[in-house]
Amino acid sequence: MSIRSLSHLLDDIREQVKDETVSLAQLLEMFHERGFGFFLFLFALPAALPMPAIGINAIIALPLLLLTAQQALGRHTIWIPQKMSAKTISQKRIYGFVDGARPWIKRLEFFIRPRLGFITQGVFSNIIGAMGFIMALAVSIPLPLTNTVPAFGIALMSVGVLMRDGLAVIAGALIGLAWVTLLTVFMIYFGTEGIDMIKEFIKSLF
Repeated sequence: MSIRSLSHLLDDIREQVKDETVSLAQLLEMFHERGFGFFLFLFALPAALPMPAIGINAIIALPLLLLTAQQALGRHTIWIPQKMSAKTISQKRIYGFVDGARPWIKRLEFFIRPRLGFITQGVFSNIIGAMGFIMALAVSIPLPLTNTVPAFGIALMSVGVLMRDGLAVIAGALIGLAWVTLLTVFMIYFGTEGIDMIKEFIKSLF
């Protein structure tokens, strides 16, 4: 069975949203089993932007932790609190998102395409979730810019899952886990001084 591209998936969503508002629960239903990949990409992409995030790292990481934990546990559909699932999004906002994202998604699809699809399914999906959870923990660390690299790793893995591109998943895992490992080793080796060193190094970039 051929895999529908992400741009086609976005077009399908646009066509299905006929009412003035749609609930988050309805939106999740539209994506079916591809919901994990799409919503992880949706939340990880802003976190991957290279900007200081002191004080809001935990807020950025919360939805990523919630989604990756469920993926690691092998859920096929996303669970979210009932109050959150009842929240609605306007048709205008959804259309604006789809229309704005389509050109970028089309460019992304030039590089990411179905290959090594077995890496994106089955037990590998649990492993992807576990790796994503580790990266999301790194995103929650209250240091500026520490969210950028692991969030980019999550975003790349999620696109790989959506497009059944195992190579993209591997690349995202290597990028994200390499950063987490480097950060962990650095902090263990230098202790609290290591945190100050990281802060000073990041500040020197601006």
